[in-house]
Amino acid sequence: MNCRICNAQSKKIFSGLILDKYNIDYFLCSNCGFLQTEEPYWLKEAYSESINISDTGILSRNLNLSKKVTTILSLFFDKHGKFLDYAGGYGIFVRLMRDIGFDFYWYDKYTENLVARGFEYKDDTKYEVLTSFESFEHFENPIDEIENMLKISKNILFTTELLPSPVPIPSNWWYYGLDHGQHISFYSDRTLKYIARKYGLYYYNFGILHLMLSKPVPKYIKYILKLSRFGLFNILKKGLKSKTWDDYLKVSKKI
Repeated sequence: MNCRICNAQSKKIFSGLILDKYNIDYFLCSNCGFLQTEEPYWLKEAYSESINISDTGILSRNLNLSKKVTTILSLFFDKHGKFLDYAGGYGIFVRLMRDIGFDFYWYDKYTENLVARGFEYKDDTKYEVLTSFESFEHFENPIDEIENMLKISKNILFTTELLPSPVPIPSNWWYYGLDHGQHISFYSDRTLKYIARKYGLYYYNFGILHLMLSKPVPKYIKYILKLSRFGLFNILKKGLKSKTWDDYLKVSKKI
């Protein structure tokens, strides 16, 4: 089976039981370190609900990310620009960021926008940064999705758990998502560096948070992100005006 990232030959390394009914194979690429499932014929069933029931961290994750992203956007980008949350789910992150004061918009092919209605993606708009959280592991064709993202913005902030080394068997790593069957693509640090080189981007890793950018940022960014836990977020937020009330007025006029 060919790797969906670099097209090299991938080797089967083990099998796992998806949705408690489908025994499926996993293939590892020795060239770029990408792990993928066999062709995911079970996805229609897995996505009977786009947000799986076991995602209990959806709110805490978005709250935590809103602080980190506020820090990054305020210090290294034009914080008054426009931003897009790609595969934005119910719109939680977009609403949080607009409440802070960023001009964020929503896009998701598979999920209904529940809490950021009226602020959907427009393809004639230039976006300073694209964010995408807990989506890369869902991509059936990762390169196609990444190229779509890069058409929108050359700066991408995203989250996905890095594939451990050595590669764990399915019963030893929760991120395989065997219960819901939606996780089909798994990236090592080597995989993401390969993708960045392919598109001439700078790559930075901060645990679960990853940045692929058109320009380098200072190496001390990792220390700045730690400071976001200790009050830096509150300082940076003061320089922004919340859009909550203005959004209410804007949406009210459309009703």
